[in-house]
Amino acid sequence: MTTPTPPDAPRDLVGIGIGPFNLSLAALAHPLTALRTAFYDQRPRFTWHPGLLLDDATVQVPFLADLVTLADPTSPWTFLNHLRDRERLYPFYFAEHFHIRRTEYDAYCRWVAGRLPALHFGHRVDTVHWDPGHGLFDVRLTRLDADGNAASTGRVRTRNIVLGVGTEPWVPEPLRPLADDPALPVVHAEDYLTHRDTLLAAGHVTVVGTGQSGAEVFLDLLRRRPPGRERLHWLGRTEAFAPMEYSKLGLEHFTPDHTRYFHALPEPVRDRLVPAQWQLHKGIDAATIAAVHDELYRRTLHGGWPDTVLTPAVRVHAATRTGAAGIELHLEHTRQGTRTRLTTDAVVLATGHRERPLDALLAPLGAHLRRDRAGRPRVDEHHRLVLDPAVTGGVYAQNAELHTHGVGTPDLGLAAWRSATILNHLTGRETYPLPARTAFTTFGLHPPTRQVPPARRAARLTPLADGT
Repeated sequence: MTTPTPPDAPRDLVGIGIGPFNLSLAALAHPLTALRTAFYDQRPRFTWHPGLLLDDATVQVPFLADLVTLADPTSPWTFLNHLRDRERLYPFYFAEHFHIRRTEYDAYCRWVAGRLPALHFGHRVDTVHWDPGHGLFDVRLTRLDADGNAASTGRVRTRNIVLGVGTEPWVPEPLRPLADDPALPVVHAEDYLTHRDTLLAAGHVTVVGTGQSGAEVFLDLLRRRPPGRERLHWLGRTEAFAPMEYSKLGLEHFTPDHTRYFHALPEPVRDRLVPAQWQLHKGIDAATIAAVHDELYRRTLHGGWPDTVLTPAVRVHAATRTGAAGIELHLEHTRQGTRTRLTTDAVVLATGHRERPLDALLAPLGAHLRRDRAGRPRVDEHHRLVLDPAVTGGVYAQNAELHTHGVGTPDLGLAAWRSATILNHLTGRETYPLPARTAFTTFGLHPPTRQVPPARRAARLTPLADGT
């Protein structure tokens, strides 16, 4: 159990944001009694994409890619131990599910979050300052009441910080005015379940986005609308309704081996490689594609075709409001070069997520932050932002280093490994032994060697001169 920490004593690590990645870090840090940690999130409780917790949607990684197993399968915070605690271990055993439902993963994360004392929900982190006199970060907080209003302010001092603020829904520029209009049913897929009844009542619905979320939303709407009167459009910019790369060797792009290889590449090469690998993480899983086709096929059994239009290679270059609540999308086919207009009653934007900007939060550290040629924070091999040497504390990043660590950055399968890497570096020893090799593929002619955390890092955990 974590050693109780006096309220004013500096922490060794403060986490900002409590999504799956910082939850993984908190779970692996929990048994390290010498490590004083605290994690903060402005939400009142743990949630994980609640608007997309469709009944049949599955997590796209195996259940072994939980918060801790791939770093410590003996941890009390494994998914299997969650099942045991809920007396569901035997039903899961006989169900033979390697990929669990998204609702089940959410329940598992909430089970872990409810048992870790270092987590503090209902706390918004406002600013982070570096205090050179004490060699500590000064984190200013606002405690929120049940309605999300400011109740009180506070501060916590820490030697290190880990950023896990996650991503936010992204809306293409042409659709932002309509998405911001509360009178129009233009919603991001992130909020799909909240608005599903409204969307089902609409005469015609358009789904924009040909990734996994778009496929799941389209399939759910299709199943719930009457045969012959579906009135659905599904369109997006990709060249096809493409399957996600899920071959066994293809999956080795989501290993520590590939992450180390990618990090060692020159910046221009990394920038070209990330968009070229889109099908590794932005395609549609084969089971969902099959389910969409099966449902469309079923609706042809008695003759006729479903009232649906599925068109890839289409971008929305403009959107306008027509009448009281009508929507007109101006479409362009990216290969044909042709244009048309589509009138619809509702739009679901399955346009994905982008990394939440860190500039506002890190503004007081701006002068110390080292950036690359594109103005992005540089991140070292230990997932730590590169700062001026005058800042002796560390700022680690979770799911904010796609440009430096590659397509595995947002993948749940690397959560435990990255958390263990951060903890090993922070403690200055191999607290969690990590494998030297994780892939049959050799990425590069001269693969980088695994970095062992230097013992000097242990100095971060020694008490301050004042005894705190």
